Amino acid sequence: MKKLFFVAMIAAATAILAFVLSFQPVPNAYAADGCYICKSGSSADQCKYHGDDTFDQRKKCEAAGCKVGGTTSCSTAANVKVIDPN
Repeated sequence: MKKLFFVAMIAAATAILAFVLSFQPVPNAYAADGCYICKSGSSADQCKYHGDDTFDQRKKCEAAGCKVGGTTSCSTAANVKVIDPN
């Protein structure tokens, strides 16, 4: 009976350990990366920013040739030119 109890405890401990280790932390899970929409006449269609949407981030994109018109999620389409000034 003691062996059965010991085997059951080892199995339970292994299951709990496997469950806990299955959750891997995601780096920068709450980072608000995104893209600015570049108006016509800009050197690209979108400009990527990292972190929060700030005045400094907009200025970096404007310095890279993007006339900022708003924010959006970054496109992965092949025909959309995305610049990253950072």
